[in-house]
Amino acid sequence: MKTSRTAAGFAAATAIALTATACGGGGGGAADTAEAVDYGAELSGTLTTGGFTLGDEVATSRADLATAALEEDGVTVEINESNFDPQRFAAQAASGTLPDLVVMDRQYVATYAAKGLIEPVDDCFTTHDVNAEEHYYPAVLQDVTYNDKVYGIPQFWQPWSIITNTRVMEEAGVTAEDLDTSNPEAVLAAAEKMYESDGDTPTRLGFDPQMPSQAPVWFAAFGGKIMDETGKPTLDDPANIEALTWLKDIYDAQGGYETAYSFGQTWDFFGENNQFVADQVGAGLYAQWYPNVLSDFADQLEISGVPLRNQAGDAIAVAGGQSYVIPTGAKNKAAACKWAITNTSDEAWMAAAEARVSGLEEGGIFTGIFTGSQTADQMIKEEYLQPTGNEGFDQLIDTYYQALENGVPLGSSPAGLEIQTELQNAMAPAMSGDKTIEEALGDAQAAAMLVYEQATAGAQ
Repeated sequence: MKTSRTAAGFAAATAIALTATACGGGGGGAADTAEAVDYGAELSGTLTTGGFTLGDEVATSRADLATAALEEDGVTVEINESNFDPQRFAAQAASGTLPDLVVMDRQYVATYAAKGLIEPVDDCFTTHDVNAEEHYYPAVLQDVTYNDKVYGIPQFWQPWSIITNTRVMEEAGVTAEDLDTSNPEAVLAAAEKMYESDGDTPTRLGFDPQMPSQAPVWFAAFGGKIMDETGKPTLDDPANIEALTWLKDIYDAQGGYETAYSFGQTWDFFGENNQFVADQVGAGLYAQWYPNVLSDFADQLEISGVPLRNQAGDAIAVAGGQSYVIPTGAKNKAAACKWAITNTSDEAWMAAAEARVSGLEEGGIFTGIFTGSQTADQMIKEEYLQPTGNEGFDQLIDTYYQALENGVPLGSSPAGLEIQTELQNAMAPAMSGDKTIEEALGDAQAAAMLVYEQATAGAQ
């Protein structure tokens, strides 16, 4: 259901990666001393990639289009399918073997930009006549901007909303209004009503907040943030403390964090007996891609959606997602630029939507593709999004589109990777009660600040 890593293991990996990249290799150096790249250079040779896989038709259709464009220029494209790994990136940077194009979480972009390990791509956009400010959502672009330069070519924006199991809600006497996150106490009460257990063992979670991974999303809903506008960590922000205190109450009302989390790990998350089919959850926070998974089981479901709202009552979309980056040690930067630009063009996203729709079985539901590009999203919505005949799914799909109107950036920081790591390290002791919320977030803030201060020590 949820991806997880041991906190200690990930922290160690991150520390090694940060240390290795800080020590040089792969053409690194201060971000403001890099030589300008000629993204319009004549194309030739081989393009190598890393940090992503071609797992579905949305990925393959765009990759095919971008690869064909480079092959016309005589470039050979080698796609090395793998997920981004900070340790691997550090080792490749040190040995000068980084691929020409890499995909990473947007929260990591400023970290590597500050170390001079990836190139700014403003000129890449200009070379290919892309107005980045028009093409991308502002919140998305902000997360890959460092020192007034753009260092990533974004792809995807997966906003989070509340998926509701109306069958369970009706049984428990809970309404959609009870799940409005601008009223946290109402959501807590709804979770308690829908929760069921066999003794101390949960058989249904009333509300699944998707912790620990989605702590930044909940912080945003409570008016908090993980960093300020300058990239300085703000993990111990009072609004973050308020959010995490509420989240602990949610879990405590459902058998406690460890018990509820362990129960969630048993769900058939992608399968025919998933938690909504099996009525193992009343409602929960889910990314926009998950309704596409549930659409295969639409005839067994009674679901709808409620926007994630901030405390002022506004629907919000937190701007998480990925980005293509071009390492400073890349050997074919012009080809990397063209492939990434083509891969994230309106044409590519429309090809992806067409591939997804054409692959649907009769009666299948197209739930949309959220690209990170405001122009592509609008084109896809106008061309392919139609009423499905399933009122609950239609309402759920619309819920995600509503959220795009109020994007919330996570931020850009030279300590972005460490901020995320220390936040995740704080979750288990905070949620289990081994530390108070204030202590856990305070310790995380102190650790993240050390890295931030080191990263900015030479700034003028």
